[in-house]
Amino acid sequence: MKYMLLINSAPADLAEDVPGTSFEDWQVYDKTVKNSGIFVAGHSLADLTTATTVRVDRDGQRTIATDGPFAETREVLGGYYVIDVPDLDAALDWAARCPGSRGGGSVVVRPVAEFEV
Repeated sequence: MKYMLLINSAPADLAEDVPGTSFEDWQVYDKTVKNSGIFVAGHSLADLTTATTVRVDRDGQRTIATDGPFAETREVLGGYYVIDVPDLDAALDWAARCPGSRGGGSVVVRPVAEFEV
């Protein structure tokens, strides 16, 4: 079953200096995920300041904003992995091993919906 691990980093002013969250730790985790055979896809996202938000109103008018997004949460989506594992427990184990789950960050685990076409 495929699961998406959405990696939310803590804002810089709230991030905790925690062992296991260095760049090298991320490299080790990434290599481990890929070598385990569960890796489907994954990317790190560019800085939030590069984001563009698109909204379409009821009349079909498109609005584009580059001065945000402004979310209620202070966490920032920094990247994701899509993994293929036997069940939710395995996905939760991989999420707990992710450096993004430490230092004030979090990893949201969601099943990938697959539709018959």
